[in-house]
Amino acid sequence: MSDANSTTIYKQQLMFVTRQKQQLEVQKNVLDNAIKELEKTKDKKVYKGIGNIFINSDKDDVIKDTKDFKETVDLKIKNLQKQEEDIIGKLNSLSKSSSEEDNGKDNNTEGIA
Repeated sequence: MSDANSTTIYKQQLMFVTRQKQQLEVQKNVLDNAIKELEKTKDKKVYKGIGNIFINSDKDDVIKDTKDFKETVDLKIKNLQKQEEDIIGKLNSLSKSSSEEDNGKDNNTEGIA
């Protein structure tokens, strides 16, 4: 596979990973806000959405479930961040090797006339 093809593939992967990470960060913010609101309420029972229905649930259980889900989202974000860094490293490596090859080609043509 040529460097140009590899670069294109890595750029596409980077866009995909970045988009996923952004979506999870939005979801994390929603979960943070939900936790804050749940902690502020004085009610012991709250409604929890499950699919297309809402059920009356214990507030502490809902807070715990929401925090657990937020932890999972945080782990996914960290994983995507690592993938993003790896892809950027590969792109930088390809760019560096490509520019070194270009410099080498320029040096090899000096004696030709």
